Amino acid sequence: MRTPQLANRIGTLILGAAILALATTASHAQNLTRITFVQPSPSAINSYPVFIAAAEGYFAEEGIEVVSEALNGSGAVLQALASGQAQMGRPGPAPLLKARQRGVDVVFLYNSLPRSSFGILVKQDASYQKPDDLKGKVIGVGTADGAEVGFARSILNAYGMSEPADYTFLPVGDGGPATAGFMRGDIEAYVGSLADRAILTYRGLPVRDVTPDRFQTLFGNGYAAMGDYIRQNPKVIEGFGRALVRATKFVRDPANRDKVLAHLKAANPQEGEDPAFAGALLDAVLAKGVPHDPSKGWGYQDPEHWKAWHDNLVSSGEIKPMENLAEAYTNEFIAAWNK
Repeated sequence: MRTPQLANRIGTLILGAAILALATTASHAQNLTRITFVQPSPSAINSYPVFIAAAEGYFAEEGIEVVSEALNGSGAVLQALASGQAQMGRPGPAPLLKARQRGVDVVFLYNSLPRSSFGILVKQDASYQKPDDLKGKVIGVGTADGAEVGFARSILNAYGMSEPADYTFLPVGDGGPATAGFMRGDIEAYVGSLADRAILTYRGLPVRDVTPDRFQTLFGNGYAAMGDYIRQNPKVIEGFGRALVRATKFVRDPANRDKVLAHLKAANPQEGEDPAFAGALLDAVLAKGVPHDPSKGWGYQDPEHWKAWHDNLVSSGEIKPMENLAEAYTNEFIAAWNK
């Protein structure tokens, strides 16, 4: 697992040492609880509820000030949480379960992507049609310990494939570096996020997804914190989640579209320099964020979907069966967040 360097940023997409709670002078006079939020990539759009909640003053209204840091993958996010360098993060479920099995008491709080955010991507004109067509091939991933690895391994395992006998994962980085990997012939497929797919297409390499529909319940990244922090700071968790829900509703109102894109561009100027690209990526993220059962509320976590992740990881040999799976996540705050 990589050691996070919270003082640094990743490439030119770095979010900067930005204090996201854009409160007024009067708000700063209050005693705001300052927390550090870490995300697995520099994308403001993928973490849009945090940036919108800050820009619209929702965090400040909850008595919270949020500082955002971009790291490289879920492994780095989890290490930052475990070491106390951050209080909130946005890891994937597979890395979280593996961390818990190592004794790390990290808890998933808010499912922001109920539908899978990853896909096994191949070039548009490639002959591959399903995962097992990639037998014997090299498959690119962003990082060796990212959420995308657990996602892809679970699917390939379901097709009777195992690493390294039937395929090889090759860490090649996100977005742009993945394009180079395809062009050089280093990889035949790439396990990418919505952002990666948009970037690949934007850079002239259209791709298609060969992930079967039945794996769409393998949900994506969500918001998490350490168990001790949750128990000691329930009001902060309640306020943070309530701000996320308010931001989610704000973004989904078409009347706020221009304002939303302006806020996100301010958070990550390079990501927002092409308005058409930014808008398309935001639409894709919003589509993956629609709850399977809206009546349960924003952020709700379906126990059956957690079981699906667990069973797939057990089948692939990444974790051992967990008797305490329910301790890996909580819906305790859902009602308060969705009032």
